[in-house]
Amino acid sequence: MATQLSQAKSPTELVISWEALPKDFQLEDEPVENTGQPLLAGALRESLEISGFIQPQMLIASNFGLCATVNGQFIAKAPDWVYVPSVNEVVGNRKSYTPNLEGDIPAIAIEFLSDTEGGEYSVKRTYPPGKWFFYEQILQIPIYIIFEPDGGLLEYYQLENKRYELEQPDENGRHWIDVMGLFLGTWQGTKEARTGYWLRWWDRDGNLLPWAVEQIEQERQHAEQERQRAEQERQQKERLIAYLQSQGIDPNNLPPFS
Repeated sequence: MATQLSQAKSPTELVISWEALPKDFQLEDEPVENTGQPLLAGALRESLEISGFIQPQMLIASNFGLCATVNGQFIAKAPDWVYVPSVNEVVGNRKSYTPNLEGDIPAIAIEFLSDTEGGEYSVKRTYPPGKWFFYEQILQIPIYIIFEPDGGLLEYYQLENKRYELEQPDENGRHWIDVMGLFLGTWQGTKEARTGYWLRWWDRDGNLLPWAVEQIEQERQHAEQERQRAEQERQQKERLIAYLQSQGIDPNNLPPFS
């Protein structure tokens, strides 16, 4: 979703201010997305929520208007997933978010790229602003991620000297996000009948943050392990009792340890 400026301006002429969404401003009802994007965005949030990472002052949203006023004209663009560390006021039903006015600059913006998209995510750093220009030059979001879910391509850009620079992953194919204290990387598998590549979180020790279905399975496996351990202890006790009885010793009348 985007509202573009009509007239071309040089980036050096930009005058940026931070104003709330005008009451009469109409956000687009059908932002550009494919059927997999809500699943991808929801999966990213789900594991954070289960792990206890999300706090009330944070803002995590998808297809959600980020606002700024540039050269007197209002602009709103919606990343497929956005993380804001702290907002000034916790609001249950936000339609949009204006950085600086309402809280922190977003720390991360993520786009899930589809075959039909391109211009909005292009690397052009010229006016009028596509998403790249808006995130880099106007909002100055520190981390911009473009993920192509069909092929699993992950492009991770870090803002350095007001320019996005492509960062290489570590030996595990992941990126450390210091502001979150987590790694982000790709994972291949199935969730909600979708099989393919996903963005996933790992903690500092390299443990994958689970989805709900994975956590339930982990708890089931843990319960089964506990059941097996208890069964082994029961069998060991029965063997010990049988041995004592074979030696003419009453297991219920053993002499005290001294």
